[in-house]
Amino acid sequence: MRPEEIEILSFQIIDREAGEHNFSAEQWAVVRRMIHTSADFEYMNTVRFHPKAIRAGITAIRSGKAIVTDTQMALSGIRKTEAKNFGISLHCLIGNPAIKEEAAKSGTTRAHAAVDAAASLVEGGICVIGNAPTALLRLIELVRTGKAQPALIIGFPVGFVNAAESKAALIETDYPYISNTGRKGGSTIAASVVNALLILADSQPL
Repeated sequence: MRPEEIEILSFQIIDREAGEHNFSAEQWAVVRRMIHTSADFEYMNTVRFHPKAIRAGITAIRSGKAIVTDTQMALSGIRKTEAKNFGISLHCLIGNPAIKEEAAKSGTTRAHAAVDAAASLVEGGICVIGNAPTALLRLIELVRTGKAQPALIIGFPVGFVNAAESKAALIETDYPYISNTGRKGGSTIAASVVNALLILADSQPL
């Protein structure tokens, strides 16, 4: 089977096994791709959408705004063709030597320092956190104080220390987000959400 045939069949299986749900068509396009990436139907119960999240993401994409990720893995998982078609620049600052130096000097994590450095890059764009709770917590702080204004926060830190807590803090805000409850997540899930939004933006009439 060709790759596109495998993907089509996979989505058919997901639709069948998922059964009835209360997601909108656009939300389901996101959740279905998350399930496709992880083979984990639990995301149907744990995913959370701010009411303005999908529109905010699509508008940012169609406006060619930047997408900033917390890991190279998330960055590498984003569909480059669609991003390029919209004139979107993709950034991940975690490996920048200046970030490592700043983190050591200030006694913070590199993820924390990278969010500070990316605040101006992500203005009106999409910030994608798929690994580091410290990055998401810092981003929430910057948003609350008006020092960062992304159009959408995609927050899926994974792990046992502050992952669930950082996502709960995001969900409690009134800022456009796509996230989930609990410990699960990761860079591949975060990238799959971006890809779903890119495909939605590319497939809908202007």
